[in-house]
Amino acid sequence: MTENTITVKPMPGYSAGRLQESEPDKRLLKSSPRSSPRSPLRSLFKQLKHKTGEAILQYNMIEDGDRVMVCLSGGKDSYTMLELLLALQKKAPISFELVAVNLDQKQPGFPEEILPAYLDELGVEFHIIEQDTYSIVKDKIPEGKTTCGLCSRLRRGILYSFADKIGATKIALGHHQDDIVETFFLNMFFNGQLKAMPPKLRSDDGRHVVIRPLALCREDDIQRYSDFKIYPIIPCNLCGSQENMQRKKVKKMLAEWEQETPGRTEMIMRSLSHVVPSHLADDNCFDFKNC
Repeated sequence: MTENTITVKPMPGYSAGRLQESEPDKRLLKSSPRSSPRSPLRSLFKQLKHKTGEAILQYNMIEDGDRVMVCLSGGKDSYTMLELLLALQKKAPISFELVAVNLDQKQPGFPEEILPAYLDELGVEFHIIEQDTYSIVKDKIPEGKTTCGLCSRLRRGILYSFADKIGATKIALGHHQDDIVETFFLNMFFNGQLKAMPPKLRSDDGRHVVIRPLALCREDDIQRYSDFKIYPIIPCNLCGSQENMQRKKVKKMLAEWEQETPGRTEMIMRSLSHVVPSHLADDNCFDFKNC
C-alpha cells in the first residue's frame, strides 16, 4: 500500500506543541467551560481534566520532552481526549508536544474535509494519513462477520510506522474506563484470559509506547461533554453497523449491572489495579508448588 499524507503546518500562535497564552483557543471558548464558574459544562470539563491528569500521573504516561501523537478517529472520545490534553499541556510543569493524526481509511462517503477544518481552526499541528484499509477489510471479512480484529491490526501497523516517521515518543489512544472494563470481560468470556486494555503499554518489539489518558474517565461523562461541545462526529461505517458484536452485548450487561448497583463499573476498574496473584490460579504469576 502506498501512503499519502497531508501535513498542515501550525497556525500562528502555536509554538513547540503549545498554544500560546496570548492566542486563546477559540473553539474551547465557543461552548466556553470558562464562561460561568457554575456552568454544567465547566464542572464536567474540570472533572474530566482531573481524571485525565490523575491517569497521566499514576501511570507516568507523559514525560518531559515527549512528542505525543494523538490519534483522532473523529469520534467523541478522541475529540475530548485532544481537548483535555491541550488544556493540561498549558498548565503542565513539563514541556511536551502534541501532534494530532487521523487515518483516512477510505470508507465510502467519508467526509474528509471535517477533521482538517476542525484542527486548522484549533491551531494544532496535524497529519492526515490516507490508506485504503476499508477495501482490504471488506475483501477479507465475510458480510456480517466482525471486522474489528483485522481493521485494528491494519490501523495499528500504519500508526506505529507513522509514529516513527514523525518522531513521536508516545501514541495516545482515546479508550476510556468503560472500554477497559468491557475488554476485560470479553477476554474472560471468549478467550479464557484475565486481560484488559492497560492504561500504558509498550509494544511487543519495544519501540512504541501506547497511552490511554482517558483510562479513568467514564463514557457517559465523555458523551455528555461531547454533546455540549457539538463536535463534528464522523461515524464508522465498519464498526457501527455491526449490531451483533460481542462488545455490545457486554456493554449492555454492564449497563444493567450499573443500573442495579451504581458504581459497579468503577469498582471493577479499581479491582484491575488491586490484583492478588496468590488468590487466583495462574502458576506463572505465583509459585503454588513451593508456597
